[in-house]
Amino acid sequence: MKELKLKFLILIPIVCFATFFINCQAKDQHELNSGNKFVLVIPSHLDHLYEEINVNGKQMAIIHVYCDYPDYKWVEAKGEGIACIDDVARAAIFYSNYYKTTHDKIFLRKVKLLTEFILYMHDENGYFYNFIDSDYSINKTYKTSIAQPDWWSWRAVWALSETYKLFSKNDVAFSNHIFQSMSKLFLALKKKLPLKKSFKNIGGFERPTWLPAETGADQTSILVLALVNYLEVKKDPVLLTYLKDLCDGIISMQEGDKENFPYHAFLSWQNLWHAYGNSQAYALLKAYELTHDEQYKTNALLEINCFYPYLIKENFLNSFSIKKEGDKIISDESKQFSQIAYGMRPMIFASLEAAKITGEKSYAELAGKIGLWFVGKNPAKQKMYDNKTGIGFDGINSEKDINKNAGAESTIEALLSLSAISQNKTAFSLVKNFLEEK
Repeated sequence: MKELKLKFLILIPIVCFATFFINCQAKDQHELNSGNKFVLVIPSHLDHLYEEINVNGKQMAIIHVYCDYPDYKWVEAKGEGIACIDDVARAAIFYSNYYKTTHDKIFLRKVKLLTEFILYMHDENGYFYNFIDSDYSINKTYKTSIAQPDWWSWRAVWALSETYKLFSKNDVAFSNHIFQSMSKLFLALKKKLPLKKSFKNIGGFERPTWLPAETGADQTSILVLALVNYLEVKKDPVLLTYLKDLCDGIISMQEGDKENFPYHAFLSWQNLWHAYGNSQAYALLKAYELTHDEQYKTNALLEINCFYPYLIKENFLNSFSIKKEGDKIISDESKQFSQIAYGMRPMIFASLEAAKITGEKSYAELAGKIGLWFVGKNPAKQKMYDNKTGIGFDGINSEKDINKNAGAESTIEALLSLSAISQNKTAFSLVKNFLEEK
Protein backbone atom coordinates (compact mmCIF):
# COMPACT_ATOMS: atom_id res chain seq x y z
CA MET A 1 0.00 0.00 0.00
CA LYS A 2 2.84 2.37 0.87
CA GLU A 3 4.55 1.52 -2.42
CA LEU A 4 1.33 2.24 -4.34
CA LYS A 5 0.90 5.55 -2.54
CA LEU A 6 4.51 6.49 -3.26
CA LYS A 7 4.13 5.69 -6.96
CA PHE A 8 0.97 7.77 -7.03
CA LEU A 9 2.74 10.73 -5.44
CA ILE A 10 5.59 10.46 -7.91
CA LEU A 11 3.20 10.28 -10.86
CA ILE A 12 1.30 13.43 -9.90
CA PRO A 13 4.08 15.95 -10.78
CA ILE A 14 5.01 13.96 -13.88
CA VAL A 15 1.45 13.98 -15.16
CA CYS A 16 1.04 17.65 -14.25
CA PHE A 17 4.23 18.59 -16.09
CA ALA A 18 3.25 16.54 -19.14
CA THR A 19 -0.21 18.12 -19.16
CA PHE A 20 1.31 21.59 -18.80
CA PHE A 21 3.77 20.94 -21.65
CA ILE A 22 1.08 19.58 -23.97
CA ASN A 23 -1.28 22.43 -23.10
CA CYS A 24 1.45 25.00 -23.81
CA GLN A 25 2.14 23.44 -27.19
CA ALA A 26 -1.57 23.25 -27.95
CA LYS A 27 -2.04 26.85 -26.84
CA ASP A 28 0.80 28.09 -29.06
CA GLN A 29 -0.52 26.10 -32.01
CA HIS A 30 -4.08 27.26 -31.33
CA GLU A 31 -2.98 30.89 -31.21
CA LEU A 32 -1.03 30.47 -34.43
CA ASN A 33 -3.88 28.85 -36.32
CA SER A 34 -6.95 30.44 -34.78
CA GLY A 35 -5.97 34.03 -35.37
CA ASN A 36 -6.17 34.90 -31.67
CA LYS A 37 -2.50 35.74 -31.92
CA PHE A 38 -1.10 35.95 -35.40
CA VAL A 39 2.53 34.79 -35.36
CA LEU A 40 4.74 35.81 -38.27
CA VAL A 41 8.27 35.28 -36.95
CA ILE A 42 9.08 31.66 -36.14
CA PRO A 43 12.79 30.90 -35.50
CA SER A 44 12.30 27.10 -35.53
CA HIS A 45 14.16 26.42 -38.78
CA LEU A 46 17.00 28.75 -37.83
CA ASP A 47 17.20 26.91 -34.51
CA HIS A 48 17.57 23.73 -36.59
CA LEU A 49 20.51 25.27 -38.49
CA TYR A 50 22.11 26.40 -35.22
CA GLU A 51 24.65 24.10 -33.59
CA GLU A 52 26.82 24.59 -30.52
CA ILE A 53 30.41 23.40 -30.89
CA ASN A 54 33.58 23.28 -28.81
CA VAL A 55 36.83 24.50 -30.32
CA ASN A 56 39.95 24.04 -28.23
CA GLY A 57 37.88 24.11 -25.06
CA LYS A 58 35.92 27.21 -26.11
CA GLN A 59 32.15 27.02 -26.45
CA MET A 60 30.69 28.74 -29.52
CA ALA A 61 27.95 28.24 -32.07
CA ILE A 62 27.63 28.03 -35.82
CA ILE A 63 24.85 28.24 -38.39
CA HIS A 64 24.97 25.53 -41.03
CA VAL A 65 25.22 27.00 -44.51
CA TYR A 66 22.89 24.85 -46.60
CA CYS A 67 19.78 22.81 -45.87
CA ASP A 68 18.13 20.98 -48.75
CA TYR A 69 14.59 19.95 -49.58
CA PRO A 70 12.83 17.63 -48.84
CA ASP A 71 14.38 16.31 -45.61
CA TYR A 72 16.15 19.57 -44.70
CA LYS A 73 19.34 18.02 -43.43
CA TRP A 74 22.49 20.11 -43.13
CA VAL A 75 24.58 20.30 -46.28
CA GLU A 76 28.21 21.43 -46.49
CA ALA A 77 29.36 24.08 -48.97
CA LYS A 78 31.87 22.11 -51.04
CA GLY A 79 35.33 23.67 -51.05
CA GLU A 80 34.29 26.26 -48.46
CA GLY A 81 33.04 24.59 -45.29
CA ILE A 82 30.10 23.86 -43.02
CA ALA A 83 29.53 27.37 -41.64
CA CYS A 84 30.61 30.94 -42.27
CA ILE A 85 30.72 34.37 -40.71
CA ASP A 86 28.33 35.70 -43.36
CA ASP A 87 25.50 33.61 -41.90
CA VAL A 88 26.59 33.61 -38.25
CA ALA A 89 26.69 37.43 -38.32
CA ARG A 90 23.18 37.63 -39.76
CA ALA A 91 21.92 35.16 -37.15
CA ALA A 92 23.58 37.04 -34.31
CA ILE A 93 21.80 40.22 -35.38
CA PHE A 94 18.45 38.43 -35.70
CA TYR A 95 18.70 36.64 -32.36
CA SER A 96 19.82 39.87 -30.71
CA ASN A 97 16.68 41.64 -31.95
CA TYR A 98 14.53 38.63 -31.12
CA TYR A 99 15.84 38.55 -27.56
CA LYS A 100 14.90 42.21 -27.13
CA THR A 101 11.36 41.27 -28.17
CA THR A 102 10.94 38.02 -26.24
CA HIS A 103 13.33 38.56 -23.27
CA ASP A 104 13.99 34.82 -23.46
CA LYS A 105 17.54 34.13 -22.25
CA ILE A 106 17.80 31.13 -24.57
CA PHE A 107 18.26 33.62 -27.39
CA LEU A 108 20.71 35.73 -25.41
CA ARG A 109 22.84 32.60 -25.02
CA LYS A 110 22.68 32.01 -28.76
CA VAL A 111 23.80 35.57 -29.47
CA LYS A 112 26.78 35.15 -27.15
CA LEU A 113 27.91 31.84 -28.61
CA LEU A 114 27.51 33.07 -32.18
CA THR A 115 29.52 36.16 -31.26
CA GLU A 116 32.21 33.87 -29.83
CA PHE A 117 32.44 32.23 -33.25
CA ILE A 118 32.94 35.61 -34.92
CA LEU A 119 35.70 36.44 -32.45
CA TYR A 120 37.32 33.05 -33.11
CA MET A 121 37.49 33.90 -36.84
CA HIS A 122 39.40 37.15 -36.28
CA ASP A 123 42.89 37.19 -37.77
CA GLU A 124 45.90 39.09 -36.47
CA ASN A 125 45.81 41.32 -39.57
CA GLY A 126 42.55 42.83 -38.27
CA TYR A 127 40.20 41.17 -40.76
CA PHE A 128 38.10 38.01 -40.53
CA TYR A 129 38.18 34.59 -42.08
CA ASN A 130 34.81 33.41 -43.34
CA PHE A 131 34.46 29.59 -43.37
CA ILE A 132 35.24 26.70 -41.05
CA ASP A 133 35.62 23.07 -42.12
CA SER A 134 33.88 20.05 -40.62
CA ASP A 135 36.75 19.55 -38.15
CA TYR A 136 36.18 23.19 -36.99
CA SER A 137 39.51 24.35 -38.43
CA ILE A 138 39.46 27.71 -40.19
CA ASN A 139 39.51 27.72 -43.98
CA LYS A 140 42.29 30.25 -44.56
CA THR A 141 42.93 29.75 -48.26
CA TYR A 142 39.72 29.62 -50.28
CA LYS A 143 38.92 32.87 -52.10
CA THR A 144 35.66 33.46 -50.18
CA SER A 145 37.27 32.88 -46.81
CA ILE A 146 40.59 34.78 -46.76
CA ALA A 147 40.96 37.36 -43.98
CA GLN A 148 40.84 40.54 -46.01
CA PRO A 149 38.79 43.75 -46.40
CA ASP A 150 35.78 42.11 -48.01
CA TRP A 151 32.09 41.36 -47.49
CA TRP A 152 32.52 38.94 -44.58
CA SER A 153 34.83 41.26 -42.63
CA TRP A 154 32.30 44.09 -42.90
CA ARG A 155 29.45 41.81 -41.96
CA ALA A 156 31.42 40.47 -38.99
CA VAL A 157 32.11 43.93 -37.61
CA TRP A 158 28.51 45.03 -38.23
CA ALA A 159 27.28 42.07 -36.18
CA LEU A 160 29.81 42.84 -33.44
CA SER A 161 28.67 46.45 -33.36
CA GLU A 162 25.08 45.26 -32.84
CA THR A 163 25.84 42.62 -30.20
CA TYR A 164 28.11 45.07 -28.38
CA LYS A 165 25.09 47.26 -27.70
CA LEU A 166 23.28 44.28 -26.21
CA PHE A 167 26.09 42.97 -23.98
CA SER A 168 27.26 46.40 -22.82
CA LYS A 169 24.10 46.39 -20.68
CA ASN A 170 24.44 42.97 -19.06
CA ASP A 171 27.95 41.56 -19.64
CA VAL A 172 30.55 44.31 -19.51
CA ALA A 173 33.56 41.99 -19.69
CA PHE A 174 32.27 40.32 -22.84
CA SER A 175 31.26 43.63 -24.40
CA ASN A 176 34.81 44.90 -23.83
CA HIS A 177 36.13 41.87 -25.70
CA ILE A 178 33.76 42.67 -28.56
CA PHE A 179 34.82 46.31 -28.61
CA GLN A 180 38.51 45.35 -28.75
CA SER A 181 37.80 43.17 -31.76
CA MET A 182 35.98 46.00 -33.55
CA SER A 183 38.77 48.41 -32.75
CA LYS A 184 41.32 45.96 -34.16
CA LEU A 185 39.56 45.92 -37.52
CA PHE A 186 39.16 49.68 -37.67
CA LEU A 187 42.82 50.17 -36.74
CA ALA A 188 43.80 47.93 -39.68
CA LEU A 189 41.41 49.84 -41.90
CA LYS A 190 42.86 53.22 -40.89
CA LYS A 191 46.30 52.08 -42.06
CA LYS A 192 44.95 51.61 -45.59
CA LEU A 193 42.68 54.62 -45.97
CA PRO A 194 42.87 56.19 -49.45
CA LEU A 195 44.90 59.38 -49.47
CA LYS A 196 42.49 61.13 -51.83
CA LYS A 197 39.12 60.69 -53.41
CA SER A 198 39.45 60.01 -57.12
CA PHE A 199 37.17 58.84 -59.91
CA LYS A 200 37.58 56.68 -62.97
CA ASN A 201 35.45 56.64 -66.10
CA ILE A 202 33.60 53.39 -66.70
CA GLY A 203 31.45 53.39 -69.82
CA GLY A 204 30.92 57.13 -69.66
CA PHE A 205 30.09 57.19 -65.93
CA GLU A 206 32.39 58.63 -63.26
CA ARG A 207 32.84 56.09 -60.51
CA PRO A 208 34.48 56.54 -57.06
CA THR A 209 37.65 54.50 -56.55
CA TRP A 210 37.96 54.99 -52.76
CA LEU A 211 35.21 52.52 -51.85
CA PRO A 212 35.87 48.86 -50.95
CA ALA A 213 36.45 46.88 -54.18
CA GLU A 214 37.03 50.33 -55.71
CA THR A 215 33.40 51.00 -56.65
CA GLY A 216 31.65 48.53 -54.33
CA ALA A 217 28.82 50.63 -52.95
CA ASP A 218 27.05 47.44 -51.83
CA GLN A 219 29.97 46.35 -49.62
CA THR A 220 30.38 49.94 -48.48
CA SER A 221 26.84 50.05 -47.09
CA ILE A 222 27.61 47.24 -44.62
CA LEU A 223 30.81 48.95 -43.50
CA VAL A 224 28.91 52.22 -43.01
CA LEU A 225 26.42 50.49 -40.71
CA ALA A 226 29.27 49.17 -38.56
CA LEU A 227 31.04 52.53 -38.50
CA VAL A 228 27.89 54.35 -37.41
CA ASN A 229 27.48 52.01 -34.44
CA TYR A 230 31.16 52.23 -33.53
CA LEU A 231 31.27 56.02 -33.70
CA GLU A 232 28.26 56.24 -31.42
CA VAL A 233 30.47 54.69 -28.75
CA LYS A 234 33.90 56.10 -29.54
CA LYS A 235 34.57 59.47 -31.13
CA ASP A 236 37.25 59.12 -33.79
CA PRO A 237 37.75 62.11 -36.15
CA VAL A 238 39.63 60.01 -38.71
CA LEU A 239 36.92 57.36 -38.90
CA LEU A 240 34.19 60.00 -38.95
CA THR A 241 35.83 61.62 -41.97
CA TYR A 242 36.14 58.20 -43.59
CA LEU A 243 32.46 57.50 -42.90
CA LYS A 244 31.54 60.72 -44.69
CA ASP A 245 33.81 59.84 -47.59
CA LEU A 246 32.10 56.47 -47.91
CA CYS A 247 28.67 58.12 -47.90
CA ASP A 248 29.83 60.57 -50.58
CA GLY A 249 30.98 57.61 -52.64
CA ILE A 250 27.61 55.89 -52.30
CA ILE A 251 25.81 59.04 -53.41
CA SER A 252 28.06 59.34 -56.47
CA MET A 253 26.81 55.87 -57.50
CA GLN A 254 23.22 57.10 -57.75
CA GLU A 255 21.82 57.39 -61.28
CA GLY A 256 18.66 58.58 -63.03
CA ASP A 257 15.94 60.85 -61.72
CA LYS A 258 12.24 60.79 -60.93
CA GLU A 259 11.26 60.47 -64.59
CA ASN A 260 14.24 58.65 -66.06
CA PHE A 261 15.71 55.18 -65.55
CA PRO A 262 17.07 53.94 -63.18
CA TYR A 263 15.03 56.33 -61.03
CA HIS A 264 17.61 57.38 -58.43
CA ALA A 265 18.86 53.81 -57.86
CA PHE A 266 22.17 53.35 -56.07
CA LEU A 267 24.26 51.07 -58.25
CA SER A 268 26.04 48.18 -56.56
CA TRP A 269 29.38 48.10 -58.37
CA GLN A 270 30.68 49.91 -61.45
CA ASN A 271 27.62 50.18 -63.75
CA LEU A 272 25.78 47.20 -62.26
CA TRP A 273 22.80 47.07 -59.93
CA HIS A 274 21.85 43.84 -58.19
CA ALA A 275 19.20 43.34 -55.55
CA TYR A 276 21.25 41.39 -53.01
CA GLY A 277 23.09 43.41 -50.41
CA ASN A 278 21.95 46.75 -51.80
CA SER A 279 21.71 48.46 -48.40
CA GLN A 280 22.89 51.89 -49.52
CA ALA A 281 19.68 53.77 -48.72
CA TYR A 282 19.46 52.17 -45.29
CA ALA A 283 23.12 52.91 -44.56
CA LEU A 284 22.72 56.56 -45.58
CA LEU A 285 19.71 56.96 -43.31
CA LYS A 286 21.66 55.50 -40.38
CA ALA A 287 24.58 57.82 -41.21
CA TYR A 288 22.15 60.74 -41.28
CA GLU A 289 21.01 59.91 -37.74
CA LEU A 290 24.63 60.12 -36.58
CA THR A 291 25.88 63.10 -38.60
CA HIS A 292 22.62 65.02 -39.29
CA ASP A 293 23.83 65.57 -42.86
CA GLU A 294 20.62 66.30 -44.76
CA GLN A 295 22.10 65.16 -48.06
CA TYR A 296 22.27 61.58 -46.81
CA LYS A 297 18.60 61.59 -45.95
CA THR A 298 17.59 63.36 -49.17
CA ASN A 299 19.42 60.97 -51.47
CA ALA A 300 18.27 57.88 -49.58
CA LEU A 301 14.65 58.99 -49.81
CA LEU A 302 15.03 59.60 -53.55
CA GLU A 303 15.82 55.94 -54.12
CA ILE A 304 13.07 54.78 -51.78
CA ASN A 305 10.48 57.13 -53.33
CA CYS A 306 11.30 56.52 -56.97
CA PHE A 307 13.16 53.24 -57.46
CA TYR A 308 11.39 50.93 -55.00
CA PRO A 309 7.92 51.56 -56.53
CA TYR A 310 9.45 50.87 -59.96
CA LEU A 311 10.73 47.50 -58.72
CA ILE A 312 7.32 46.61 -57.28
CA LYS A 313 5.68 47.54 -60.60
CA GLU A 314 8.17 45.29 -62.44
CA ASN A 315 7.43 42.44 -59.99
CA PHE A 316 11.02 42.87 -58.78
CA LEU A 317 14.33 42.30 -60.55
CA ASN A 318 17.50 40.36 -59.97
CA SER A 319 19.91 42.77 -61.67
CA PHE A 320 20.61 45.12 -64.53
CA SER A 321 23.51 47.10 -65.87
CA ILE A 322 23.28 50.54 -67.42
CA LYS A 323 24.84 52.20 -70.42
CA LYS A 324 24.57 55.54 -72.16
CA GLU A 325 22.72 56.02 -75.42
CA GLY A 326 23.49 59.61 -76.27
CA ASP A 327 22.52 61.60 -73.19
CA LYS A 328 20.09 58.93 -72.05
CA ILE A 329 20.71 56.10 -69.58
CA ILE A 330 19.22 52.80 -70.63
CA SER A 331 19.00 49.34 -69.12
CA ASP A 332 21.44 46.73 -70.35
CA GLU A 333 21.26 42.98 -69.63
CA SER A 334 18.33 43.16 -67.23
CA LYS A 335 17.43 39.94 -65.39
CA GLN A 336 14.31 39.25 -63.36
CA PHE A 337 15.48 35.97 -61.81
CA SER A 338 16.52 34.55 -59.55
CA GLN A 339 14.86 36.50 -56.75
CA ILE A 340 16.01 35.92 -53.16
CA ALA A 341 15.20 37.07 -49.66
CA TYR A 342 18.50 38.94 -49.49
CA GLY A 343 17.21 41.17 -52.26
CA MET A 344 14.12 42.16 -50.28
CA ARG A 345 15.50 42.73 -46.78
CA PRO A 346 17.63 45.81 -47.60
CA MET A 347 14.61 47.59 -49.09
CA ILE A 348 12.41 46.68 -46.12
CA PHE A 349 15.01 47.96 -43.65
CA ALA A 350 15.42 51.20 -45.61
CA SER A 351 11.68 51.81 -45.91
CA LEU A 352 11.06 51.23 -42.20
CA GLU A 353 14.00 53.47 -41.29
CA ALA A 354 12.51 56.17 -43.52
CA ALA A 355 9.18 55.75 -41.71
CA LYS A 356 10.96 56.14 -38.38
CA ILE A 357 12.88 59.25 -39.41
CA THR A 358 10.12 61.08 -41.28
CA GLY A 359 7.09 59.82 -39.37
CA GLU A 360 5.36 59.23 -42.70
CA LYS A 361 3.05 56.22 -42.82
CA SER A 362 3.60 55.75 -46.57
CA TYR A 363 7.09 54.35 -45.97
CA ALA A 364 5.75 51.72 -43.58
CA GLU A 365 3.14 50.82 -46.20
CA LEU A 366 5.94 50.49 -48.75
CA ALA A 367 7.83 48.14 -46.44
CA GLY A 368 4.69 46.04 -46.06
CA LYS A 369 4.17 45.88 -49.82
CA ILE A 370 7.74 44.67 -50.33
CA GLY A 371 7.26 42.19 -47.50
CA LEU A 372 4.33 40.61 -49.36
CA TRP A 373 6.97 39.00 -51.60
CA PHE A 374 7.63 36.54 -48.75
CA VAL A 375 4.01 35.46 -48.41
CA GLY A 376 3.00 34.98 -52.02
CA LYS A 377 2.81 38.30 -53.86
CA ASN A 378 5.72 37.52 -56.16
CA PRO A 379 6.22 36.27 -59.73
CA ALA A 380 5.75 32.62 -58.71
CA LYS A 381 2.68 33.42 -56.58
CA GLN A 382 4.02 31.10 -53.87
CA LYS A 383 5.09 31.60 -50.28
CA MET A 384 8.83 32.11 -49.90
CA TYR A 385 8.52 31.92 -46.12
CA ASP A 386 6.40 29.54 -44.06
CA ASN A 387 5.20 31.17 -40.85
CA LYS A 388 4.39 27.76 -39.33
CA THR A 389 7.91 26.33 -39.66
CA GLY A 390 10.09 29.42 -40.06
CA ILE A 391 11.53 28.05 -43.31
CA GLY A 392 12.74 30.61 -45.82
CA PHE A 393 13.03 29.14 -49.30
CA ASP A 394 16.19 29.79 -51.29
CA GLY A 395 14.73 31.67 -54.23
CA ILE A 396 12.39 32.09 -57.18
CA ASN A 397 13.92 30.64 -60.34
CA SER A 398 11.05 31.54 -62.64
CA GLU A 399 7.33 32.20 -62.61
CA LYS A 400 6.79 28.44 -62.44
CA ASP A 401 9.65 27.29 -60.24
CA ILE A 402 10.91 28.03 -56.75
CA ASN A 403 13.97 26.61 -55.02
CA LYS A 404 12.60 24.80 -51.96
CA ASN A 405 15.98 24.40 -50.31
CA ALA A 406 16.17 26.46 -47.13
CA GLY A 407 19.71 27.53 -46.35
CA ALA A 408 20.92 29.94 -43.73
CA GLU A 409 21.00 33.12 -45.79
CA SER A 410 17.44 32.81 -47.10
CA THR A 411 15.96 31.84 -43.75
CA ILE A 412 17.75 34.56 -41.77
CA GLU A 413 17.09 37.30 -44.31
CA ALA A 414 13.41 36.35 -44.23
CA LEU A 415 13.37 36.43 -40.43
CA LEU A 416 15.19 39.77 -40.32
CA SER A 417 12.70 41.22 -42.80
CA LEU A 418 9.56 39.93 -41.13
CA SER A 419 10.82 40.68 -37.64
CA ALA A 420 11.29 44.31 -38.65
CA ILE A 421 7.86 44.36 -40.27
CA SER A 422 6.29 42.81 -37.16
CA GLN A 423 7.50 45.75 -35.10
CA ASN A 424 5.63 48.25 -37.29
CA LYS A 425 1.85 48.17 -36.97
CA THR A 426 1.16 49.45 -40.48
CA ALA A 427 3.57 47.15 -42.29
CA PHE A 428 2.56 44.17 -40.16
CA SER A 429 -1.15 44.69 -40.88
CA LEU A 430 -0.54 44.58 -44.63
CA VAL A 431 1.24 41.23 -44.42
CA LYS A 432 -1.19 39.79 -41.87
CA ASN A 433 -4.25 40.78 -43.88
CA PHE A 434 -2.79 39.35 -47.08
CA LEU A 435 -2.13 35.98 -45.41
CA GLU A 436 -5.55 35.82 -43.76
CA GLU A 437 -7.32 36.58 -47.03
CA LYS A 438 -5.57 33.76 -48.91
